[in-house]
Amino acid sequence: MRAGGLIVATLVLAGLGVALYISNKDEEKKAAKPPADTTVKIVSLLEPDIKKIEIKAKNEDTVLERGSGNKWQITAPAAYGADQDAATNLAFAVANIAADRVIEEKAADLGSYGLKTPSVEVDIGAKNGKTTKVLLGDDNPTGSTTYAMLAGDPRVFSVISSVKTGLSKSAKDLRDKRLLTFDQDKVSRLELQAQKQDIEFGRDKDQWQIVKPQPLRADGLQVEELLRKVKDAKMDLSLSDEDLKKAASAFAAGAPVATVKVTDPSGAEELQVRKNKDDYYAKSSVVEGIYKVSSDLGDGVNKALDDFRNKKLFDFGFSDPDKVELHAGGKNYSFQKSGDDWLSSGKKMDSISVQNLIDKLREISAAKFVDTGFTTPAIDVAVTSNQGKRVEKVSFSKADKTYIARRENEPSLYEVTAKNVDDMVRAAADVKEAAPVKKK
Repeated sequence: MRAGGLIVATLVLAGLGVALYISNKDEEKKAAKPPADTTVKIVSLLEPDIKKIEIKAKNEDTVLERGSGNKWQITAPAAYGADQDAATNLAFAVANIAADRVIEEKAADLGSYGLKTPSVEVDIGAKNGKTTKVLLGDDNPTGSTTYAMLAGDPRVFSVISSVKTGLSKSAKDLRDKRLLTFDQDKVSRLELQAQKQDIEFGRDKDQWQIVKPQPLRADGLQVEELLRKVKDAKMDLSLSDEDLKKAASAFAAGAPVATVKVTDPSGAEELQVRKNKDDYYAKSSVVEGIYKVSSDLGDGVNKALDDFRNKKLFDFGFSDPDKVELHAGGKNYSFQKSGDDWLSSGKKMDSISVQNLIDKLREISAAKFVDTGFTTPAIDVAVTSNQGKRVEKVSFSKADKTYIARRENEPSLYEVTAKNVDDMVRAAADVKEAAPVKKK
């Protein structure tokens, strides 16, 4: 009997163990499953299908509409250009609004949630003509969520408070705050009146050229930097009417600093900058009003012609030339590229020493521009690049402790330090033959 009882007890314990194992496995499976999504979709649209967004708040109604070219425009409370990034972000926000839970399936007292007279109403107009209305009421006592409803739906929802913040946008929040709205990549002409000079730049593809007061090579980086500073100039829409009046008075009494005119395919835009005491003010042809601007903009447009001239003697840049010829002190040097090798008189040259010469050529730039001083050439350099399509010839004449350089077929004269020129000539003399390949 004792043996039989022991066997029964053992079987019972084994069964309990199996049941416990199965139970634990079930719990593990449940734990491994992602929690059920308890959110409730209030609005679920595709952003490209939204044509109009109207935000009705206590102080202002703002209307945003998608116009030609799929661009957003503010049409109320007045017609303004819209900040495309801000408008698109708002469109994505209204296209997908979710509640964390349902507060009441059918609320009897909407006033207790602030929904009888909503603090914010967002009307979302779709391209198919349907309008979705979202009502946002009071925040809950902790301020972490906001009560919300969908017009035509009796339920009251709870949404995180950031939903209300994200949708409560005014025209000032959505306006394009740029003083000029040109497309920098498509600018064809740039005019600058500053320091009693009229300067005009023209662009052919990606190459800038000074066309006024005379044709000159332009430093493209400096021209683009001027464009960037003007493009980054913005209005401060937080200013009061009194502050705007003060800015207008300061501009009227200020000293002119510069006038910048930018032309792209949409037309010409102009910005006038003046200085009053230590502050700068700007007036745009694109938007109404006068605004205080940064000293960075004021200093950036207060430039002279020489600030935009290309000081480099050679334009081949970082694309290695195909051929380099140099004549100095009765000595002639000629190096020709062949595949990956450099040759001189049919001999293979050491590529490192040739590269050093190319670097010295690339580094030569004007210390300043001069009108006279070029006499008999002491050094002549010719650089062929761009697969033979570009040949740049530069001559250098000695002038006391410096050199005066002139590019072929250009009126400009460049004053260059003696060190730069001497380093170039020395680098040419230091080019040597390539070491013979050791036989294995």
